[in-house]
Amino acid sequence: MSAQTDLHADHSHETDHGSVKSYLVGFALSVILTAIPFWAVMTAQFDKATNIWLMVTMAIVQVVVHLKYFLHLNFSEQGRANTFAFLFTALIIVMVVGLSIWIIYASNAMMMH
Repeated sequence: MSAQTDLHADHSHETDHGSVKSYLVGFALSVILTAIPFWAVMTAQFDKATNIWLMVTMAIVQVVVHLKYFLHLNFSEQGRANTFAFLFTALIIVMVVGLSIWIIYASNAMMMH
């Protein structure tokens, strides 16, 4: 029974599950990172290429915010294994999707000759 208690005690850290403050910070950052490209597109402040780069940049930053504040991935001693597992999974997914698109594109190009 003490092993279960110790296991539960190890997972009760605030850094493992986050706090209300960290969730609110993540939510506020997500809203801001969504509002900036929305404002840029709706007000036509920039040309098309700048808007696209702004949206892509804000999307990448928002992914990082979600990973840190909502999924609690970090490179501390406790979170390193989870972070590497996530990064490996993301790499495999990107490779499968990217190579599938490449194969489909190459097949389509061969069929058009």
